[in-house]
Amino acid sequence: MTSPQTLLITGVSSGFGRALAEEALAAGHRVVGTVRGEPARIAFEALSPGAAIGRLLDVTDFDAIDGVVADIEANVGPIDVLVNNAGYGHEGVMEESPLSEMRRQFDVNVFGAVAMMKAVLPFMRQRRRGHILNITSMGGHITMPGITYYCGSKFALEGISEALGKEVQPLGIAVTAVAPGSFRTDWAGRSMTRTPRAIADYDAIFDPIRKAREEKSGHQLGDPRKAARAMLAAIKADEPPAHLLLGSDALGLVQSKLAALQEELTRWETVTKSTDG
Repeated sequence: MTSPQTLLITGVSSGFGRALAEEALAAGHRVVGTVRGEPARIAFEALSPGAAIGRLLDVTDFDAIDGVVADIEANVGPIDVLVNNAGYGHEGVMEESPLSEMRRQFDVNVFGAVAMMKAVLPFMRQRRRGHILNITSMGGHITMPGITYYCGSKFALEGISEALGKEVQPLGIAVTAVAPGSFRTDWAGRSMTRTPRAIADYDAIFDPIRKAREEKSGHQLGDPRKAARAMLAAIKADEPPAHLLLGSDALGLVQSKLAALQEELTRWETVTKSTDG
């Protein structure tokens, strides 16, 4: 892909969205960033007047998304890259966590991302070019107790990304699911919603995980700016990956998951094949 590009990034106030926006601007790209308040829009545009363009949007306001994207296409220019970054983490044992929290998790992490993709695809399809990056998580490949709804949302976005990529690749559009490991963002801090604990039976398995996550928050291995540079490399690539893990912890954990899965498939192979015929 040629430079400079116009990137539409959801959720640029902090975390990966802000880091990617800043790195993209430094590389000479134009960035349209969505925020949820006027002060955040003003602050974002001050990063690079004329190149940083803010738009007010909550990705769960599904009725507003098409209009915002159409406005960008008409008044800013063609969207070369969509980065679905807006999202948050939910922490809570499934039995304790109300369905309303699952619906909210999926509204933001899945339905909001899909609505954004559906809004940009007609324009990208007409031009026969474009790239969509969906920020998922290593939690879209591996699981751990206490983030069931979050993992479910990220597994869903991984699957949607992979299937969509197969649909649009013949049309000149690439889709990359970017799965970060542990990074120094607000994911485990103010950006995380936590369901109160209630059932003592889960204390032994869950409490140490929550404590470790809280203690590690702000001290994670991953550098968001280096993640941003990795994403820009994927955007620039002639053949971008369908899946991009970020961080050595993500790589190790996903490799271990795949090895365990292969071992289980082999162990149950006879039973699996017994259903044929």
